[in-house]
Amino acid sequence: MKIIRLAAAVLGLLACAQAALADPTVLRIGYQKGSSGLVLAKEHQLLEKRFPQTRVQWIEFPAGPQMLEALNIGSLDIGYTGDIPPLFAQAAGADLLYIGTEPANPKAEAILVAPDSPIHKIAELKGRKVALQKGSSAHNLLLRVLAKVGLNIKDIQPVYLAPADARAAFESGSVDAWAIWDPYYSAVELEGRARLLTNGEGPGLVGPFYLGTRPYVQTNPDFILAVLDELGHARALIYNDRANSIRLLATVMELPETVIERTFTHLAPLLPILPLTDEIITAQQRTADLFLENRLLPRRPNVAAAVWRY
Repeated sequence: MKIIRLAAAVLGLLACAQAALADPTVLRIGYQKGSSGLVLAKEHQLLEKRFPQTRVQWIEFPAGPQMLEALNIGSLDIGYTGDIPPLFAQAAGADLLYIGTEPANPKAEAILVAPDSPIHKIAELKGRKVALQKGSSAHNLLLRVLAKVGLNIKDIQPVYLAPADARAAFESGSVDAWAIWDPYYSAVELEGRARLLTNGEGPGLVGPFYLGTRPYVQTNPDFILAVLDELGHARALIYNDRANSIRLLATVMELPETVIERTFTHLAPLLPILPLTDEIITAQQRTADLFLENRLLPRRPNVAAAVWRY
């Protein structure tokens, strides 16, 4: 009987060990239509093929702030967004982790005005209405370019709108400028409905970032690394299978292929998804402090404390 009990105990320990090493049963991943790499991963079912034991749920969001709100309340496991949404989420008490980053795409961030607008310099935004998604990467760009000319958020009239509503306000003339990102930027520019006032080149932007809830990431570290690896393969399709990727993304995003092709010209060179370096952490903390100085955050997020070390 002792031998039987010992054997049962050993089998139980082995089962627990195997369960700990097994992939999770569910992965809920947040994405935006403009996130080309994630859209390609979804459409090619790369995660589903690599992790057949895991049910992958793709959940679309109009912008990063809404995605990080879902992450905060436990409706998502991982997400992909710009540099600012995680700072707002941290300030709201979200128990999240930065799990990876890609090179910044400064050419994909823009402040637009109408083609015939009298505004030709950032300083001329003073007193004007500027549409933007609050807590987005475009919000960061706007603050930084205003600061360079001695202005802050109080010197303009921010109109906080989700991208689709902001576009409608911009095209109707209800606002004077629009801080936005691709593919919205490329779409209105190619249609001749906007003129570029400035983009993200120069202000030292970082991100985008991959985020995860701390419990999910810490419970499934090897799985998370494998997911990031596969998402890196998906992003590589933009560069290595360009024509097919343009066609697929145009269909999914319901945009002309010319728009997708334009967005590709705004992307940084291909690099793998990497952990956050000390330099990126410091830059992200400076961004958090900028938002705090403008009284846009209720408290100072500690970026380093939310970085996954692996």
